[in-house]
Amino acid sequence: MDYFLTGGTGFIGRFLVEKLLARGGTVHLLVREESLEKIDRLRERCGVDETRIKPVVGDLTKPQLGIDGDVLKSLKGHIRHFFHLAAVYDMGADEESQRAANIDGTHQAIAAASAMDAGCFHHVSSIAAAGLFKGTFREDMFEEAEKLDHPYLKTKHDSERVVRYECTVPFRIYRPGMVIGHSKTGEMDKVDGPYYFFKMIQKIRSALPQWMPTIGIEGGRLNIVPVDFVVAALDHIAHLDGEDGNCFHLVDSDPYKVGEILNIFCEAGHAPRMAMRIDSRMFGFVPPFIRQSLKNLPPVKRITSAVLDDMGIPPSVLSFVNYPTRFDARETERVLKGTGIEVPRLTDYAPVVWDFWERHLDPDLFKDRTLKGTVEGRVCVITGATSGIGLATAQKLADAGAILVIGARKPERLKEVAAELESRGASVHAYQCDFSDMEECDRFISTVLDNHGQVDVLVNNAGRSIRRSLDLAFDRFHDFERTMQLNYFGSVRLIMGFAPKMLEQRRGHIVNISSIGVLTNAPRFSAYVASKSALDAFSRCAAAEWSDRNVTFTTINMPLVKTPMIAPTKIYDQVPTLTPDEAADMVAEAIIYRPKRIATRLGTFAQVLHALAPKLGEIVMNTGYRMFPDSAAASGSRSGEKPKVSTEQVAFAAIMRGIYW
Repeated sequence: MDYFLTGGTGFIGRFLVEKLLARGGTVHLLVREESLEKIDRLRERCGVDETRIKPVVGDLTKPQLGIDGDVLKSLKGHIRHFFHLAAVYDMGADEESQRAANIDGTHQAIAAASAMDAGCFHHVSSIAAAGLFKGTFREDMFEEAEKLDHPYLKTKHDSERVVRYECTVPFRIYRPGMVIGHSKTGEMDKVDGPYYFFKMIQKIRSALPQWMPTIGIEGGRLNIVPVDFVVAALDHIAHLDGEDGNCFHLVDSDPYKVGEILNIFCEAGHAPRMAMRIDSRMFGFVPPFIRQSLKNLPPVKRITSAVLDDMGIPPSVLSFVNYPTRFDARETERVLKGTGIEVPRLTDYAPVVWDFWERHLDPDLFKDRTLKGTVEGRVCVITGATSGIGLATAQKLADAGAILVIGARKPERLKEVAAELESRGASVHAYQCDFSDMEECDRFISTVLDNHGQVDVLVNNAGRSIRRSLDLAFDRFHDFERTMQLNYFGSVRLIMGFAPKMLEQRRGHIVNISSIGVLTNAPRFSAYVASKSALDAFSRCAAAEWSDRNVTFTTINMPLVKTPMIAPTKIYDQVPTLTPDEAADMVAEAIIYRPKRIATRLGTFAQVLHALAPKLGEIVMNTGYRMFPDSAAASGSRSGEKPKVSTEQVAFAAIMRGIYW
């Protein structure tokens, strides 16, 4: 038995070809001249030679599919089943391309099937042909479709109309639901449908622990089916006798709501579940013209566009969140009864779908997310670059090919570090500067801009920390002045100096090394935390002003790191800390991905705890404060004896890993 397929090298087509080959048939596939290599890959996939899969060169939009006349004659009378799968399955595609493929392509496919004298024309339509019909759409319904405003809905409906009213060959119509990956392997070839929300789920997972409940949406019911069910049903129904002229819904008869689907994939992706889901239909009492007017306000449109763009969600997808249509599938259930072909539950195969997406389809996999790709040939300024986090970061940027500008107080040490970085093959420019001195900051800014013209990345790393209880600091107001001078004023001075050029070139990124103490409200660190909090607040305000000018900020709420800054506090020798290299990895992540904030999950949880239950957060921090003593230097003691650390202190510090005490 011979088969002819359009779209045979596409996602559904590849699986259908395997099914048809299993029946012992020969499969002819429409393919463009420039895409013949796809046939070779498909043969290899199916384990067959050129006698079983044969290419037919043509074009979907040309008369009779652009197939050579002699080839058409050779196929005439030999094609028992003509499967028309080729179409644009993309909500974001423009109307012109959708009309060309979906409507014009169907016209030409019918013409080719007629010229071949095919036995049956199998048209793979979509539930989109129903538009946004409110209620239950049966398989024998067509003209009842409504709200076909979107090009995808309109062209899928009209292409089905072409088959119903113009096809002279016996035909069958199939309307699959939203087709996603294989239920056994997760295989999928593009991001579509529910996949658009996976990046959002991934970002939530990165920000919050899995056990933390979140708020989401409820929405309508989305009809999702795996490709293996669709192909198995299509293959079976196509070979039944007496079903010509019928339409079959290849759908899930018990579909999930949008909120349920998101929670299923949240669980599959180990992200927090949406414990509370808001049904947007509750706002239905607002008159439609008011809702539409609000949506069209420029600020609302801009905010919506920015959020959707960040999540990688096409705006048109939002119109399907409250999908109003249910699909009756009694004809499909009738012909599949007793075959064992049925829709698996999404909960059973969501993990493999998620895993395949994260390994093969995550958009970030196709971006140059290497440090080298981000900073090579770019001017990167690092303050406090001669030790600790700054030095480790400078080493990574040097190895990545950045034009490295480093600054620090001590000229001798600065010279040593510059030589070491140059030995790694880096382009290094070292300038001595005390960043707590505003005049020196100004000279540094002027020198850098004169010599390099611009700054692409600024890492505000130089900082001062003081660990001392307030009880011991009543006569030490200069502690607060010193930390504020370097940690806040010095950083702001650099930002204000380099920002004009960044804004002019509409490109720049500022990374501020903050502290986990800002999130936890760390006792004994009031001077340090206050200065870092001030810088955080400044950066949030500046980011709001420059958001549309591509000058961005990342705040890193750095946990405890084993650096010279914490060396005077001997008790830290006994508690878990990050290495400078691990801290530098966080800086590299900030430079590559440009998130608003990087923090440990414990730090984020502490911030949420202080927001929701401030007294409880205060008690937890007070418990740690009472458990750990002030250092000898802070308390005025001259004893050089190393403090003893109890097992309780070690256990508590391990649980609260990275938090300052």
